[in-house]
Amino acid sequence: MTKAELIDLVAERSRLSRRDAGRAIEATLSLIEESLTGGSEVSLSGFGKFHVGLRGARAGVHPRTGEPIWVEATRVPRFTAGSGLKRAVRGPLPRARG
Repeated sequence: MTKAELIDLVAERSRLSRRDAGRAIEATLSLIEESLTGGSEVSLSGFGKFHVGLRGARAGVHPRTGEPIWVEATRVPRFTAGSGLKRAVRGPLPRARG
């Protein structure tokens, strides 16, 4: 699903104009980004948690030359799915044929 498709669906389900739905989604994404940038996490009960993780420094290989390089540690955004989302995605298991 693209952002445009998401905006269309939110507008339809919430009975907002497409413009208002787009503004709501943009505001939500912007606030999540600002929270993560500031070191906070965003928890949406039952859905999941957005947080910042640390990817440690490590040795790597330059893809063109094959030379060993050192990759510095960096902060990365992470998402951990909540129990409600996991349950929804898991759904019922298909029955075994036999």
